[in-house]
Amino acid sequence: MQLVVPARSHNYNNMKFVDVKNDIAFRKIFGNEKKTGIIISFLNAILKLEGGQRIQEVDIINPYLLPRVAGEKASIIDIHAKDETGRQFVIEMQVAHVDGFDKRVQYYTCRDYSMQIDKGEQYHLLKPIYFIGILDFNFFEGADYLSHHIILNGETYEHQLKDIQFTFIELQKFALLENELKTLSEKWIFFIKNAENLEVIPNHVDDEGLREAYRDADKHSWKKEALRAYDNASIAEQDERGKLIAAERKGEIEGRNNEKEKVVERCWQKNMKIEEIAEIAELPINEIKLIIDKLKA
Repeated sequence: MQLVVPARSHNYNNMKFVDVKNDIAFRKIFGNEKKTGIIISFLNAILKLEGGQRIQEVDIINPYLLPRVAGEKASIIDIHAKDETGRQFVIEMQVAHVDGFDKRVQYYTCRDYSMQIDKGEQYHLLKPIYFIGILDFNFFEGADYLSHHIILNGETYEHQLKDIQFTFIELQKFALLENELKTLSEKWIFFIKNAENLEVIPNHVDDEGLREAYRDADKHSWKKEALRAYDNASIAEQDERGKLIAAERKGEIEGRNNEKEKVVERCWQKNMKIEEIAEIAELPINEIKLIIDKLKA
């Protein structure tokens, strides 16, 4: 299969890579309908597909869309690809842990599986669907950064229900250095996590799909419109992280305040003096009075 490479000279000794985890960057690199060799290489490596199971061709169903203004929330990074045997792959880049993430992943993977056929069509038309989640946070217990999840018989551990499978990459658990990379899957994960900190394509990159991904990640090859959208997505991501941090801090403060109110209530019920309660709860006397007034109401 022939890859489309920009027909212009480029100095690959002086490169500035984007953050591949950025919504726009991820879509632009992995959702390029003209360079499907990138996604084929990634899927074969991460899913460890060998022999006749290896993907040869794909059809990327939904190309990436650029946010129109700064601060606009980009949709979930969700690239669908089908190979020539009909298998479907859903790939998502998730940068922050959100409530119900595991249930959402299972919901829309199963939804996409069921939507392959219309009402009244035969079930044998359903094709396997694989979910690949790239997470910039720790989700599962243990140190494994790459995990595969399948449906097994609870007693015999036989794998007979094979149509829905999940693979997760937890980037924060991946600690291999550039000179420690051996497998193609390790090199792909290193690219996603660390490309923005590199200045050249590493010497170990001998896979054409991965080399093409590095070239597409170079800011020098991006047009102004795409760079603007990339910056907008970064701003939106920082805003979302800020909201999460603020919410966590607010929850911590409210938790501490609730605990101190409980201390005040217990002391007040024991008829302790306000000065003593203030000393125990480590609160000003005026706040103690306000809490007591609330308890009296």
